[in-house]
Amino acid sequence: MVKSIDELIALIKDRGYIDVEKVRKAYSYAERLHEGQKRVSGEPYIIHPLAVAEIVWELQLDTDSICAAFLHDTIEDCSDKISLQEIRKEFGSDVAEIVDGITKLVHINFENKEEEQAENLRKMFLAMSKDLRVIFVKLADRLHNMRTLNFKKTEKQRSIALETMHVYAPLAHRLGIQRIKYELEDLSLKYLDPIGYDEVKMDIERRYGENKGFLESAQKTVEQNLKAYNIKFTLTGRVKSIFSIYKKCL
Repeated sequence: MVKSIDELIALIKDRGYIDVEKVRKAYSYAERLHEGQKRVSGEPYIIHPLAVAEIVWELQLDTDSICAAFLHDTIEDCSDKISLQEIRKEFGSDVAEIVDGITKLVHINFENKEEEQAENLRKMFLAMSKDLRVIFVKLADRLHNMRTLNFKKTEKQRSIALETMHVYAPLAHRLGIQRIKYELEDLSLKYLDPIGYDEVKMDIERRYGENKGFLESAQKTVEQNLKAYNIKFTLTGRVKSIFSIYKKCL
């Protein structure tokens, strides 16, 4: 994870379609607005929007999406310092609409969890109908929150993990963002069934270590055969996710 705006800029500056100065300006706004705010971990709050912006960059989204990642919590958490109108004036309508869409996906208290999840999902799809980037940035936001969920109390961990498993991971799957889907599922399982999670994780690590040589040999054989027939290809492989294996064990 990048630790400063300069590290992020170093990553994105080679992408010709990214307006580096606009991104830096969005960061400066977020840093000023969140000044003095802390995360539950005790870290400066700006660490969160910086991490969300990095995930958005990894998804190869545009300048406005990265700017919205920096500003996504400002209306909710800094309403006394900034308005949607000011964001629109400084960063344009697209950034303002993305931030507004994310702000509308805030937590709402319901009498039961199932109703809350269903309502959040309905709100997400309404947001998607206007600008799909709202959902991409929101998924990046949830992913970083899940990565740092260990700082929350146990009851809150389970509540957030359950919502992530039933709402956000399936949404990532529907949008074809499998990497985020797998990580959200694994992180959710870590808090919903920590014993099962640890057992599967350790077994995967053990089996992968035992079979690593065979897998590398098989990959080399496939590459050689494809090259022999002058076939252009990209060969990749992955270990099945912890949650995927966990489900098969049930």
